[in-house]
Amino acid sequence: MRQVVAYLRVSTDRQGKSGLGIEAQREAVTRFAAAEGLEVLAEFVEVETGKGCDALDRRPMLRAALAAARKAKAAVVVAKLDRLSRDVSFIAGLMAQRVPFIVTELGADADPFMIHIYAALAQKERAMIADRTRVALAAKKAQGAALGNRTNLPEAQAMGVAAIKGAADEFAANVLPIVRQLQASGVVTVRAIAEALNARNIRTARGGEWHGSTVRNLLSRNSRAQLPMATGHGVCS
Repeated sequence: MRQVVAYLRVSTDRQGKSGLGIEAQREAVTRFAAAEGLEVLAEFVEVETGKGCDALDRRPMLRAALAAARKAKAAVVVAKLDRLSRDVSFIAGLMAQRVPFIVTELGADADPFMIHIYAALAQKERAMIADRTRVALAAKKAQGAALGNRTNLPEAQAMGVAAIKGAADEFAANVLPIVRQLQASGVVTVRAIAEALNARNIRTARGGEWHGSTVRNLLSRNSRAQLPMATGHGVCS
């Protein structure tokens, strides 16, 4: 039976003391291990932020999990990718540790390349949300709105949507490698691709769920990338 080392993390001391999030992560890892026939060799729990270039230095339990996995020639398993980090450069640094990682929400077949892609998507999504909110708040301030009034925030965020349209091509380019892999594995209809993206918790550029129509728009937008839209029996939106 293949052995793995479990790593669980919450980002605040309050969450750590209350156990908020830890049990859900543990349950996800336990359920995944049972389904995949894995033995959890050890478990490491951390209460620490994932931010900063020195994040690994401030996360002794992650370092211990890496050491235990390296010694046992095992993989480190986490419930979600953001339990490792939301920063793509940090994820890249972890990959350099030469210890395999398994993310339960991505499945056992997600290789390092795919983990990099998912991390890049998550980082890009956060940047887009931050830019949208910043532009929207600046617009509201220019109009004389009281920014301290939370009731104005949804409207301000909606106004900022126009500010991120220029990033649509870049976002689509990040998603395309995942779509290519899905098509290569036999997932060819736009509906099936949409379901697969949703199952992997990948959101559209606006943070919504994928549908056949949004997949079709993605493929059409990137026709210059020579990625043909899947055709065949059963293609539907």
